[in-house]
Amino acid sequence: MERAHEHRQARLTGALAAAGVPWNEVADCRELGGGTFNTVFRVRRADGTGLVVKLAPDPSVPVLRHERGILDTEAWFYRTARAATRVPVPEPLSPGPRDGAAPADHLVMSECPGTSWSELPGTMDAGARARLRAALGGHAAALHTITGNEGFGYPARPLGPLRASWREAFLDMVDAVLDDAGRFGVPLPRPAEDIRALFAARSPVLDEVTVPRLVHFDLWDGNILVDRGPDGPRIGALIDAERAFWGDPLAEFVSLALFDDIERDEAFLNGYRAAGGPAAFDASARTRLALYRAHLHLIMWVEAVPRRFDAQRRAWLEREVVKPLAAAFDDWSRRGRARTA
Repeated sequence: MERAHEHRQARLTGALAAAGVPWNEVADCRELGGGTFNTVFRVRRADGTGLVVKLAPDPSVPVLRHERGILDTEAWFYRTARAATRVPVPEPLSPGPRDGAAPADHLVMSECPGTSWSELPGTMDAGARARLRAALGGHAAALHTITGNEGFGYPARPLGPLRASWREAFLDMVDAVLDDAGRFGVPLPRPAEDIRALFAARSPVLDEVTVPRLVHFDLWDGNILVDRGPDGPRIGALIDAERAFWGDPLAEFVSLALFDDIERDEAFLNGYRAAGGPAAFDASARTRLALYRAHLHLIMWVEAVPRRFDAQRRAWLEREVVKPLAAAFDDWSRRGRARTA
C-alpha cells in the first residue's frame, strides 16, 4: 500500500512539473471522490490558484476500447472549445500530445467555479432552473457549430482511423463495446451478434448526418458545474469531456436528458434553438436518438465489470439501464418482423 501511494505521489508530482508547477508551489492537495475511472486531485497553489489533476489508471488496469487515450481527448476538447466558442470549460495546462507518443497518462487543468449540478441541494426554484437549462442549451448549440474535416469518430482514434460516414463510425463504436462485453464476460440482454444486427438494421437513418460536429456525449448533471453568485446561479463549466467525438449533435441529447425525454425539456430546447441549434424531432430524429440511447446504455452496463462496481450499483444498473435496453431491443425486433411480414 505504501509503495502504491509513493508511486501515485510521484505521478502527481511529475504531472504538475510537466505543466510548469513545481511541488514547492503546492499549498494544498486533496483527492476528490466520485470518479470511477481516473484518480482526480484538487490542487491549491501558494498564490491561491486552483488546479485539477487527473491521473489515468495504471496500464495494467483493463479498460474499454474507446477509453484508450481519453485524457488526450478531454484536453483536445477543451482546447477546441476554447478556441472556437465562449463555452465555459477548463483550460488544459498539460503539454499537448506529440506525434508517435503514447497516450497521456495525466491531465492538469484550471479549476473552474461551481459545484456539480447533481450534488446541489434540491432547493433551486423553477425559474432559476429554467434559466440554467436555457443557458446550457446555448452552450450545447455553440459546441455543435464546431465541425471537423477529417471524418467521424473518436479524435484519439482508439478504434482506428476516422470514418467517412457517421454510420460507419457509429457502428464501429457499437462493435467496440460489444467486443468489450465479450472480453469481460458481461451478460447482455441478447446475444452480441443479434444486437449488432438490430443496430445495423436501423442504421441507414444515420446517413442523414453528413457533417462531423463536436459532441461531448456525457453532459449529464454530474458534469455540469453550477456557480452560485450574487446574480443567481450560472453555468460555471462543462467538464469531463473524455467521451467526446465527431458525430451527430443529436447524440448530445441522450446524456442531457439521462433517463428522461429531451423533448419535455422546453427550457433547454428554447435556449438551444435561440442560439441557432436545430432541434426537430421527426421520425428520423427519434430513431437516431433511440440508437444513441441504446449505445450509451450498453457502455454504462459493460463498464460495470472492469470498474468493479458493487452489487448495489449493479442492481441499480440492471433496473435503470439493462431493463429499458432489453425493452428497446424487443421493440426493434418486433418492428423489424412487422416490416418483413
